[in-house]
Amino acid sequence: MQHRKITFVGAGNMSRSIISGMVKSGYPAELITASNPSMPKLEALQRDFAIQITQDNLQAVANAEVVVLAVKPQLMAQVGEQLQQTNLDGKLFISIAAGLPVSRLQAMLGGQYPLVRTMPNTPSALGLGMTGLYANSQVNAPDRTFAGDLLGQVGKTAWVEKESMLDAVTAAAGSSPAYFFLFLEAMQDTAMQMGFDKDTARLLVEQAMLGAAHMVCHNSDLELSTLRAQVTSKGGTTAAAIEQFEQQGLRELVNNAMQAAVNRAGEMSKVF
Repeated sequence: MQHRKITFVGAGNMSRSIISGMVKSGYPAELITASNPSMPKLEALQRDFAIQITQDNLQAVANAEVVVLAVKPQLMAQVGEQLQQTNLDGKLFISIAAGLPVSRLQAMLGGQYPLVRTMPNTPSALGLGMTGLYANSQVNAPDRTFAGDLLGQVGKTAWVEKESMLDAVTAAAGSSPAYFFLFLEAMQDTAMQMGFDKDTARLLVEQAMLGAAHMVCHNSDLELSTLRAQVTSKGGTTAAAIEQFEQQGLRELVNNAMQAAVNRAGEMSKVF
């Protein structure tokens, strides 16, 4: 990974996860700065990773080659207005703020700068994330590589060529951990109704989920339908369960849910 002076504006969980991955992979801590209004998170980052910290966004950004915009969407306009007080030319901006399109971010920053918009998900905190990335036309090849490597510190990445496709990334990866949690919750509830205590019910479903996930990841050459078929003996217990899912319209339900996520993402992009 290229080594550049990088500033994280915002010291929340995603910044911490990325910084952790960078330092563990050998990125020089002295090139990393985090800025944040309050000190506790900054002090924890400095203690754990020996990075530079400051409460002064302008100072942090002025010395940076790369600026990661990691504040909440509702605060971005305020931060962008503040950053306009320093020279932003030549800097690469990477946004991890949900729902803010490139055009709006550019307006908040007051100029046409190289900007990569990203959509990470919560498993990034464990280094098992899935992040979608979109680069505007000002982003050159080295910048694109840097942004991909940066988000690669917390998991897998996928580039999209149309910004609107980030809404689909939200539906397929950003929001989807909650889909799986809901499914597991329903399975746990049913297992408890069948007589298991809560802890045992959870153990059964979470270990089955973990094993299934590993089977998917370790057999990337096999279609998901093939993996399913390998577990589904004709006329057996699994076949009986799968038949119920199919009859009850699971595929259509998933389609409708994911489309609802896409639609809501589009609506939210107009809020801030």
